[in-house]
Amino acid sequence: MSKKLKFAIITSKPFLSFLYWLIRFYSATFRLAVENEKQWLDHIHNGGRVLLCCWHQQFFVGIRQFRKYSKYKPGIMISKSSDGDIAAWIANRTGWCAVRGSSSRGGRSALRAVILKLKENGLAAHILDGPRGPAGVVKPGVISMASGADAVIVPVYVNAKKAWYFKSWDTFMVPKPFTRVTLRFDDMIACPVPETKEAFEHQRASLEKIMLPSLHQKIS
Repeated sequence: MSKKLKFAIITSKPFLSFLYWLIRFYSATFRLAVENEKQWLDHIHNGGRVLLCCWHQQFFVGIRQFRKYSKYKPGIMISKSSDGDIAAWIANRTGWCAVRGSSSRGGRSALRAVILKLKENGLAAHILDGPRGPAGVVKPGVISMASGADAVIVPVYVNAKKAWYFKSWDTFMVPKPFTRVTLRFDDMIACPVPETKEAFEHQRASLEKIMLPSLHQKIS
């Protein structure tokens, strides 16, 4: 089978619909506990804006939980790669608004679009080290998004009692069926507009330092 045909199959609507429901049913087996959600939801209801952030390694669980927030029509940046085509379709099907672009392609226009979504609807999400890493390195776009929209940053962490870790650049994590999974939202982090390059880098590095301990290094 040629690469072109394989790509046509995996990006076809029937296959993507099957994949979406497979992920939904699989994720429903998790014994999921959600922590510290009320704080940032109250912030949105009081007129604030929130940018949820997680590592690429841990975003799988979000496909289940983040459907709950579809009423806000949140924005999320997804790369213009072939893998991004699949992720964007699933995000849109979940009720999110996929904005296509990354640090290597179409990043500036996508960043502006996410800022606009944040200003309009109060909620967006960002994968800090995606789509290709390096793992555990916070890319600068998150600071530009949050400060540009006057939004707080809320780190999101995922822990699973039992999980598979793939031999990918990010050691991508998929919890095992019926395992206990904890999705924890950290405290809100203010992100004022940085006045200098040094202030910008300080904000970026501070967020990285806060979130690095949550990155799972071991492959099991």
